[in-house]
Amino acid sequence: MNTIPQFADKLSDGHPVKVYFEENVLTYSLLQQLVNIDISQDFETFFNIFNQLSAIEKRFTRKENQLFPYLEKHGWTSPSQGMWAFHDKIRENFRALRKCLESKEFTTVDALLYSITDDLQGLMHIEEVRLFPNALDLLSEDDWKEMREGDLEIGWMLSEEPAPYPAVEYIHPGEDRRKKRLPFSTEDRIHLDEGFMTGEQLNLILQFMPVDLTYVDENDTVIFYNRGENRVFPRSAGVIGREVKFCHPPKSVGTVLQILEEFRKGTQDKAEFWINFKDRKIHIRYFAIRDKDNNYKGVIEMSQDITDILKIEGQNRLLDWG
Repeated sequence: MNTIPQFADKLSDGHPVKVYFEENVLTYSLLQQLVNIDISQDFETFFNIFNQLSAIEKRFTRKENQLFPYLEKHGWTSPSQGMWAFHDKIRENFRALRKCLESKEFTTVDALLYSITDDLQGLMHIEEVRLFPNALDLLSEDDWKEMREGDLEIGWMLSEEPAPYPAVEYIHPGEDRRKKRLPFSTEDRIHLDEGFMTGEQLNLILQFMPVDLTYVDENDTVIFYNRGENRVFPRSAGVIGREVKFCHPPKSVGTVLQILEEFRKGTQDKAEFWINFKDRKIHIRYFAIRDKDNNYKGVIEMSQDITDILKIEGQNRLLDWG
């Protein structure tokens, strides 16, 4: 797909669907460039363009954490399963191709590139004829506006940020009568077991913790995640209110559901895993949450990059900022 279809082109600049198609045009161009490069003669060019194409991960992440949740709210859940699984298949080929490039073993590069190209072209076709036309029919204008705000947190594969959506209309400060929405109260205090804090203080603590937190309630619905600049796994506002089984790749959903079931029955209270992710060691833990009467109230998922922690040896009792 090297052009934007008419139904998307007529949308306002910055509309999430139009941006998706702008990324598709870029994807098609980058694939064509890669196919036409002799990697043995011009490795650096191939590698640079491949890195540009790899930014498609942001596009996949936006679909999985932004678009799919809104479709689920309107009863369309199949993209969250089938298309997410297809994303993961493409991701595996990207990882395999990157490994070949980093080791400069070129024997399987052509086959991997062919598979990536074929899969991406098939994916873009499904998006054009089914996914995005149906999404435009299902979702409201308010849905798209909210989605754009979440998209901003994840980013795009485009070299420049898309135009604002909706378009920002200039209002002279003296004529601005819009109600200001403050994220925190400056007066109310939250009474905790041991102490009192404003909502702002509590939010800042959670934001700056070096741990990814996600809270799933007793109904298996995501009700909270902490927003920080250095999250291991991306999240956006679209995940709030989403059924947790749609928040994980299809291949891991069974494990997540098993954990929730054992926590709910009271047979288990903790589950933990550790994985290699982008050359980092990630520790993932799930903890059952229960009230004072031992009633199940959900689960906290914690993910932490422990790569540097594993390197710690001996003791350090002195402050060394030098």
